[in-house]
Amino acid sequence: MTDLPDRIDRRTALRAAGGLAGATALPTLSGCLGGGSDGDSDGSGGTDGDDAPPDAGADVDYAVETVAEGFENPWGLAFLPDDGRLLVTERPGRLSLVDPADGTVEAVASAPEVFAEGQGGLLDVAVHPDYPDDPRVYLTYAAANDAGEAATHVGSGRLALDGGDAPALDGFEPIRVAEPFRDSANHFGSRATFGPEGALFVTVGDRRDTDFGPDHVSQDRSNELGATLRLTPDGDAHPDNPFVDDPDAADALYSYGHRNPQAMAVRSETGRIWQCEHGEEDGDEINVIERGGNYGWPIASEACRYGTDEPLAPGHDERDDAIAPVHYWPCGSGGFPPSGAVFYEGEAFPEWQGDLLAGTLAAQYLGRFTVDGDGRDAAVTERDPLLDDRGWRVRAVAVEPATGHVYVAVDDADAPVARIVPA
Repeated sequence: MTDLPDRIDRRTALRAAGGLAGATALPTLSGCLGGGSDGDSDGSGGTDGDDAPPDAGADVDYAVETVAEGFENPWGLAFLPDDGRLLVTERPGRLSLVDPADGTVEAVASAPEVFAEGQGGLLDVAVHPDYPDDPRVYLTYAAANDAGEAATHVGSGRLALDGGDAPALDGFEPIRVAEPFRDSANHFGSRATFGPEGALFVTVGDRRDTDFGPDHVSQDRSNELGATLRLTPDGDAHPDNPFVDDPDAADALYSYGHRNPQAMAVRSETGRIWQCEHGEEDGDEINVIERGGNYGWPIASEACRYGTDEPLAPGHDERDDAIAPVHYWPCGSGGFPPSGAVFYEGEAFPEWQGDLLAGTLAAQYLGRFTVDGDGRDAAVTERDPLLDDRGWRVRAVAVEPATGHVYVAVDDADAPVARIVPA
């Protein structure tokens, strides 16, 4: 969540007032949703409302099925290539292997000890792109030092599925620690995904640094907080990172000026990295990540100061040194606290091909966004929500390779992993 558990998106309130009833199989509604405070424009280049381009993915009938349940705050999802099973992380520190065919859940041994306080714990999971030839599985997690301070960690181990033994991560060890450690239990970021040429991208939050000035950790390139890291599969800084020759900058940095990015996806047709990032109060963003880019936090933001309707900082368009989001929810809009995203590439829902699917927490639905173009000039339009009748905080999203079905993990103490299938 962003920070406040009761933060509610204005569209959720409107739907509740209208009394929309839920059903197991339900059609999406035609039209789209306003990203700006007046519902007409998101103010960032994407259009909503009456000016939106036609939506080829409207009026798609889908059904929702429970794959497995009983998870405690699941956080990450990753399918095993050529296997069909699904890895699921739970924030208290459990890793499970789920068979979508029958809902069988097996515990995976040797997951790391985690700092499961606040927003910390066992977080994301990613599979090496050459799996099963390279059977490494990667976990991101919060862990503490001897002083009780915590940091975002990246670790890997070889997934062993041989014989009749229980699955395990053999040789698991941390391969990267995003320093410095901080006495905070918030803003670990922690999405991980493999991008072009096998590089591992990891998001790290600002650890809830409230010094909202030019010396904020997200603007300090000497540390790895409030940043996107680009690593080799062994956890080293990628040799082509933008600041490797700068003695005053951390070698692992790929982009900086982030607050708390909790969603990341690769757009395969372009190879670009997209992220969804939490704002302070509102000010949530969708960004296309550029090598060496400064995304502004907190010297440029579309957010309010908590508990007020006052902008926290100048907008991105008022600064030449910050890259603006391609879509955002401005101060006063109610926001879109995000977690988990994927570009849809599957056969089950051809009308959604190329759309960005992104979960939202306090607003409790799965967002669908159509995208035209790429990079800074991409036009992003939010369409009608999916799963908005269920009261689910959508934490993670994945697409099953063999079927194109959409899987979601629900953030709750006794939660399901569910899938969206054609009705």
